[in-house]
Amino acid sequence: MEETLYSIEIHKDDEGKFLGKIFSEIDGVKEFKSNRLEDLLRDITFDIQLALDEFSKRSILFADEYQEEEVK
Repeated sequence: MEETLYSIEIHKDDEGKFLGKIFSEIDGVKEFKSNRLEDLLRDITFDIQLALDEFSKRSILFADEYQEEEVK
């Protein structure tokens, strides 16, 4: 099964700034701006990594709680 976690749009405005938007079902829409494409990509990557780490931690906590309930 294939699932899209994020959709990403990147545009350059009339002033030469890069605008990025990331879309996800979990976090909704987030926007980023930067004068340099490399900085924009770094910011987007960092945000996605943080969100996925948080989701992973919540999944582990949920699994641990579920196993504790089954043991009882």
